[in-house]
Amino acid sequence: MSKKPHPLTRMSAKFLPFADAASDGLPMNELLRLSLFQVSVGMATVMLLGTLNRVMIVELSVPAIVVAMMIAVPVLVAPFRALMGFRSDNHRSAIGWKRVPYMWFGTLWQMGGLAIMPFSLLLLSGDQTLGPTWAGEVFAAIAFLMTGLGLHMTQTAGLALASDRATDETRPRVVALLYVMFLLGMGISSIVIGWLLRDFSSIRLIRVVQGAAVVTILLNLVALWKQERMCPMSKEEREAPQPGFGDAWRDFLKGGSAGRLLAVVFVGTLAFSMQDVLLEPYGGQILGLSVSSTTLLTALWAFGALIGFGLAARWLGQGMNSHRMGALGILGGIVAFTLVIFAGPLHSGLLFFFGAMLIGFGGGLFSVSTLTAAMALPVRDFAGRGLALGAWGAAQATASGLAVALGGALRDGIGHLATAGVLGEGLNTPATGYAAVYHIEIVLLFVTLMVLGPLVRPQDRNHPNRDSSAKIGLADFPT
Repeated sequence: MSKKPHPLTRMSAKFLPFADAASDGLPMNELLRLSLFQVSVGMATVMLLGTLNRVMIVELSVPAIVVAMMIAVPVLVAPFRALMGFRSDNHRSAIGWKRVPYMWFGTLWQMGGLAIMPFSLLLLSGDQTLGPTWAGEVFAAIAFLMTGLGLHMTQTAGLALASDRATDETRPRVVALLYVMFLLGMGISSIVIGWLLRDFSSIRLIRVVQGAAVVTILLNLVALWKQERMCPMSKEEREAPQPGFGDAWRDFLKGGSAGRLLAVVFVGTLAFSMQDVLLEPYGGQILGLSVSSTTLLTALWAFGALIGFGLAARWLGQGMNSHRMGALGILGGIVAFTLVIFAGPLHSGLLFFFGAMLIGFGGGLFSVSTLTAAMALPVRDFAGRGLALGAWGAAQATASGLAVALGGALRDGIGHLATAGVLGEGLNTPATGYAAVYHIEIVLLFVTLMVLGPLVRPQDRNHPNRDSSAKIGLADFPT
């Protein structure tokens, strides 16, 4: 007599968006353990872009231009993610591992960068008695470069390993779960690190940042433990000629869909990310919100992103076209930026906060859909999933870094022209610089829809489990 499943089991599968992300090849306990690498990457991201950014400018009095240059260093590594993914596709070892060695060495780079980071920052602030005056800049750049290289390598190989182990049916939910773990890593680490550094001192900075280095290696060790099967290779197999990166890249772009997908990722990420450094100043300067009120923006953005991740997992699991779901995220972004723009002249904090949440929601849908599409690209003779995911990460990270720089520069430049009266009396207001950036983001989102359009119909014809009810007209916008 067969045993009936427990009601709690049926309830979890029905109401939890990631309860059915597991499969025979990737059980839930191993999936959750593997996802810990995303927590470490989220923690490193918070350290680089948030905590250390503020510490360098406020507590250590480092010039803002130097801080910007240091933060830009990890972005320089992002384009090499495609090469990292390609190398993990074709890595040959005596025991047959491909992904784990790259996760391990990425972990070492990440840990090493964080380990020397606090001493480099103290030198950068001028707190030194011996050595050349340029030592601080050099060692800080090395620390940021090592950390950036490590997190890019770890994330690229980790995503490829998760994709290898997931089935075609569970892969969308695995993608969404990994995104949620990245977001949780950022959220939890920002709270913990901020609390630990509430009473700042040089010794406390060293302890906290080096403690993060220790946590990084512990999390990643647990994550990669027994995640890849050993398939011993003979000496002849290891020494056989390997394909070149150029051959693999041409193979990857064969057919046109891969190149168009990368263009969608780049333009869409550019559109969603230009506001990253502008929302809080906009709320404070234009809407007159307090610091505590604008601090809620990150929480609202994260809440919207979590809703997007959960819905993405459910919709993709039901067979929804990933490109159409990405178009839904883009449309959500257009509505979000429109609300943020109107919040200024209407002096409505409610519109502003709802728009910030919608930005997270639309960006979450867009990111999960494009990553799922990258994972679903066909594995060819030379181009494997590692190359596809590395190319996706390279386009996404490069566009994100470029967007932050462009957003700040455009806001300052257009805002200066507006307040100087060059643009006319009607635009002589501090809100003009912000609104110009938000309008540019809306235009870029429409451009993303146009680039995305040709990808929709081919997938609809070939998708074995497509959902015809999910169609929306703007996804077919002509190019």
